[in-house]
Amino acid sequence: MNKEPHTPAPDLEQLVADADRGGRNVRGLAGATLAAGALIWSMFQLWYASPLPFSLNWGIFNDTEARALHLGIAMFLGYLAYPASKRSARDRMPWYDWALALMAGFCGSYLYLFYNELAGRPGQPTTMDVATAVIGLALLLEVTRRALGLPMTVLGLVFVAYALAGPWLPDVLAHRGASLERLMSHMWLTTEGVYGVALGVSVSYIFIFVLLGSMLDKCGAGNYMMQVSFALLGHLRGGPAKVAVVSSAVNGLVSASSVANVVTGGIFTIPLMKKAGYGGVRAGAIETASSVNGQIMPPVMGAAAFLMIEYVGIPYTDIIRHAILPAAISYIALFYIVHLEALKLGIQPMMASGPARTPLQKLAGWGMGISGTLVVMGAVYWIGTGVQAVAGAAAIWVLLGMLAALYVWLLRVAARHPDLPQDIDINHPVRPQPWPTVRAGLYFLIPIGILVWCLSVEELSAGLSAFWAAMAMLFQMVTQRPLIAWFRKQPLSGPWRQGWRDAIGGLEDGARNMIGIAIACGTAGLIVGAITLTGLGLRMTAFVELVSMGNVLLMLIFTAIVCLILGLGMPTTANYILMATLMAPVVVELGAQSGLVIPLIAVHMFVFYYGIMADITPPVGLATFAAAAISGEDPIKTGIQGVTYAARTAILPFMFVFNPMLLLIDVTYGWELALVVTGATLASLTFAAATMRWFRVRCTLAEVGVLLLVTFMLFRPDWFMDHFAPRHESRPASEMQAIAAALPDNGRLTVVLRGINLEGDELTKTVAVALPELTDDAGGQDAGRKRLAEAGLTLMSLGDQTQIGGVRFGSRAQRAGWEQGWDVLEVKAPNPQRWSDFWVYVPALLLLAGMWARQGRRDGGAAVGRLHAKPV
Repeated sequence: MNKEPHTPAPDLEQLVADADRGGRNVRGLAGATLAAGALIWSMFQLWYASPLPFSLNWGIFNDTEARALHLGIAMFLGYLAYPASKRSARDRMPWYDWALALMAGFCGSYLYLFYNELAGRPGQPTTMDVATAVIGLALLLEVTRRALGLPMTVLGLVFVAYALAGPWLPDVLAHRGASLERLMSHMWLTTEGVYGVALGVSVSYIFIFVLLGSMLDKCGAGNYMMQVSFALLGHLRGGPAKVAVVSSAVNGLVSASSVANVVTGGIFTIPLMKKAGYGGVRAGAIETASSVNGQIMPPVMGAAAFLMIEYVGIPYTDIIRHAILPAAISYIALFYIVHLEALKLGIQPMMASGPARTPLQKLAGWGMGISGTLVVMGAVYWIGTGVQAVAGAAAIWVLLGMLAALYVWLLRVAARHPDLPQDIDINHPVRPQPWPTVRAGLYFLIPIGILVWCLSVEELSAGLSAFWAAMAMLFQMVTQRPLIAWFRKQPLSGPWRQGWRDAIGGLEDGARNMIGIAIACGTAGLIVGAITLTGLGLRMTAFVELVSMGNVLLMLIFTAIVCLILGLGMPTTANYILMATLMAPVVVELGAQSGLVIPLIAVHMFVFYYGIMADITPPVGLATFAAAAISGEDPIKTGIQGVTYAARTAILPFMFVFNPMLLLIDVTYGWELALVVTGATLASLTFAAATMRWFRVRCTLAEVGVLLLVTFMLFRPDWFMDHFAPRHESRPASEMQAIAAALPDNGRLTVVLRGINLEGDELTKTVAVALPELTDDAGGQDAGRKRLAEAGLTLMSLGDQTQIGGVRFGSRAQRAGWEQGWDVLEVKAPNPQRWSDFWVYVPALLLLAGMWARQGRRDGGAAVGRLHAKPV
């Protein structure tokens, strides 16, 4: 064990508390109220997420009621958990915070408390309704200032003022305005403002996933993943940095908080990186860059990812599928970056690696580990589906019995060996044995496995999947310590009490971690409500079109800059809500008018990526400040170095907007999937090498140019092929149904439409929609008509013209921008004369191979020179 235990310093603990849980730490009545309120909130959310209310026909809350209770509890706990200022005492509760908390809880829950009365007089608020809304709005803005900072509060005030001051604004911003009564009714008494989509997602999805992550961290899963990372990678060149990258990636499964990720892992990895030779600035930047990316790592991503379910209208499994490749290659590139830094700095391994092994033995070991993991995953799938096929209705009980037996057996295996250490000796690091370390905590993977199974195999909703995983996690937290003690023949009373304390503590931590997120969603609802009330979204389209002159690339650069600026004062969730509401539809619409089909999910992922970059970019990035506090270095220098490392993440959104195959859109399984994954991974590595100016040796400027060219060829092979043959050929609108019938499952039908928008302007735009698989054996025109209908489209033929007769609300076509009543000018069918885009990989790989050989000769010459050099 360490002589000096490495626990987070008090100022770091306070930074995490201020950012994630509220900085107040009180005892007595105040502490008990805060703990009880957090526990009640978690229990309410578990009840709401469970199927029990509908099974028992009791305790059923509709969406509006649940949102009101959610915000009321969040505001109540917000005033108890967050002091009024940084100078306020953390260990006591002023009387005015009690009063504000009670008033905030009442105002936030008003829509639930008086639901029946409000439903009986829609649009006719009483004086009490308006007064409650005004007070609630002021209390929401104040708790937002405490939890999220002044910039978010000011932004909310600006949008409220904009809604009120419409008639007195310049013409470009002017609107009819809204009376105080109408504004308060819109914002506080309906689901158009504060209680809108964002708060609904917070209730349905975000809370339960945050709770799951908190419980995983509380029970020791985070430490287990850190120890496994050290066991597998600690002995490599630059091992501590590689441990930081991998442990942050797997910690992304547990916690999507950048600051908490930096502190829990960085307290060990940053001192080790400094000792290895990276220096304090690089060490802090590596930990920050890897921790921030935890928010993009499926299956438990940042809170904003769950908002995409509603904004884009696709299930969470699709969000995971679209996010997995960019997240993976971003981490692979960062792993390569820290390896290149180790080469540049001449860093050698600082831990013993055990008996020497040949490269073939190493490759065989990794191959057996990966193949064994795949075999186990395949066995779990086939056993599970096999039991379902054989046992029928009783399958759930059989599977639960098998899962319980597996859990007990894994605990029995863990009990035979000493517990994993809770920290790492940074003064005399010793590499843990890989297999004993891995098997010591395999039972931690059971709740994550349940989550993935429910999402992907059972195809349950994200909220219900997380509920079953959370229930498994609660059972595990209560029982894991007593069962291990029982196998070790130790007393059980202490482990039982500790297990219950862990479970209750996990429920409390999850609720406290949610306070800021719920408040952010409520305040963001103010902004969204002001946009819907005033029609600001239409003005944004005209403004962005003017600024970018219709150029999609300039639009994206403008969007990225705005995201980064907003991120200086807003959390990722609020940043995403604002930009997804204002900019995402604008980019898709103006892209369509320019003849470019941009999938809606690609733009939302673009906004999401640049929203999380705010945690790392100076001068405000909280994750950077946390890393700098551990390393003892200047946070601005750490942030600048972190931005350099994060460039490989910043380039990805631009690539997948123009090449949606990186989001696995329009990618068929098999060789095409393999080529996309291989090309994207290699492109991320070459871009990392270019930014580091190091491949096999230091690169010249010309070689950096070659690496960037290869990167672009691998990321955007379609751009080169477009210069040889167009992707589509124009076909008459009359062939639309036949072309729809011939497309593969989920193939995209692309057409050019012309019509008149809401402002009376005649526009032409290109749109596309993915056509679902047919459920019957229809063929020919009939098959095309049915596929179009399932996508939400109805066609009307008027002589030689074809018109969009109907677009079903909420359908794929409606979300993709198809317009009812618009004429179909042409259909863009796949061009059979066009070669596959993947042929561009051939010259790219040849260029890369030539550069590898050239640098090899240069490196060999330098080695010979060093060998024959005479000492001075």
